[in-house]
Amino acid sequence: MEPNETKLSEGQNLPHKPIETNYAKHQEDPGPSPQAVNEYDKNGAGPILKWIIPILVIALLIYWLIFR
Repeated sequence: MEPNETKLSEGQNLPHKPIETNYAKHQEDPGPSPQAVNEYDKNGAGPILKWIIPILVIALLIYWLIFR
């Protein structure tokens, strides 16, 4: 490794690449496509987790209080 090169790690905050509009021009190092950035997540895990986590916490609390 040459002294001029900087070693990148996961912890560094790097600027995001802009959304790709001309893939042919930047084919070697393209940015994300508009479909990937603007995708609607209608089947995400968030809504179900809003119900499962509180129910599990209450069930475990009851279990801990009764069988302790």
